Amino acid sequence: MEKLLEKARKSKEKIEIIYFSSDEMISQRVIRVLECHELRILAFCYSKQQVRTFHKENILSAYPLTSKKKRGAS
Repeated sequence: MEKLLEKARKSKEKIEIIYFSSDEMISQRVIRVLECHELRILAFCYSKQQVRTFHKENILSAYPLTSKKKRGAS
C-alpha cells in the first residue's frame, strides 16, 4: 500500500480507499494524496470536499480509481 500511496501522490491521481474512522465507522472515500508521512497521509477527500488526515493503520484497502471499473458479478 505504501507504494500505491506514494505513486498516487507523485502522479496526483485519485485513489479509492476503504477507511475505518476514529468513530468506528467504515467508509469508502475517493482521495488525492497530498503528503505521505510515516503514520498518516494528508489528502483531499472528494466526499467531504476538504483536506483530511487519514491514519495509515486505519486504511483497510486502497486501489487506483478507474473511470469504468466493473464491480461485482456481471
